[in-house]
Amino acid sequence: MVTHQQKNLRCAGVDISTLTRSQARAMLVRSGVNGPVVPMDVHLCNAYTLALADSDPDYKELLNESGLNLADGLPVIWANRVLHRGEPAPKERVRGTDLFVDVIGAGVEHQVRHYLLGSTPEVLDALSENLRRRCPGALIVGTESPPFRELSEAERADQVIRLKESGAQIVWVGLGTPKQDFETARLAREIPVVFVAVGAAFDFVAGTKKEAPEWMQRTGLEWTYRLMSEPRRLWRRYLFGNARFVAALIRNKKEV
Repeated sequence: MVTHQQKNLRCAGVDISTLTRSQARAMLVRSGVNGPVVPMDVHLCNAYTLALADSDPDYKELLNESGLNLADGLPVIWANRVLHRGEPAPKERVRGTDLFVDVIGAGVEHQVRHYLLGSTPEVLDALSENLRRRCPGALIVGTESPPFRELSEAERADQVIRLKESGAQIVWVGLGTPKQDFETARLAREIPVVFVAVGAAFDFVAGTKKEAPEWMQRTGLEWTYRLMSEPRRLWRRYLFGNARFVAALIRNKKEV
C-alpha cells in the first residue's frame, strides 16, 4: 500500500517503490527524526525475496501491506523497466548495505538514534565499532542478539519494552530473509518508529563477510559471488529462486 509520497511499480506481484538511493535515505532520516505517521516497516526486495513471496501468500501480503519496499537487486530494476515502459522506473538499486551506512551517516547531523537487532554478539560489537568509525558521531543506543528460535510471547513483550526504553528512532533488523521481514512488520505495528530489514548488511559492515567486487555489484553478478562464497547454504536459493522469480514475473504480468 502507498503510505508516503512515493510511486510504486508492481513486480512479480509485489509493489516496489521507485525511490532512488538518495531519496530513500532522505525519507528514512526524515521519518526517524519526525516519527512515521503510519507503521514504517521497510523491506529490501531482490529476486529471492520476490520468489519467496510468490510461494508464500502470507509473505506476499506482508510486503504489499508494508510501509516501504525498496528495489535491492538489479533484476528487480531491470524487470520493472521492461514491465513498466514509460513509467519513471529507477535506474539504480537501493542496496541494503549502502542504505544502512547512508542513513546512519546522514542521521548524525540530526542526532538520529539507532538500534541494531540481530546476528551474534560478536558481529554486533564489530558492527557498532565500524559504524562509529565510518560515521563519527553516530548514536547507537542499543544492540540485541536474539536467540536463534521463535521468541515466546513474554520474550516478545520484553523486547518491545527494551526497544521503547532505548529511545531508538530507527531500528535495523538483521535476522535473515524472510524472518526479519515478519519481525520488522510486527514491531512496526507496536512501536511508532522506523524498522528496516537489512539482511546481510550487518555482516558486510562488521567485516565478518566479504562483499562482492563493485564491478559485480554494478553488473548484476553479485549473486554469483555470494554463491561461490557460500555454495552449500545458497545453492538452492539461487537455483530455484531465480527460476521462480522469472516465472512470477511472467505469471503476474497481467497485473501490471
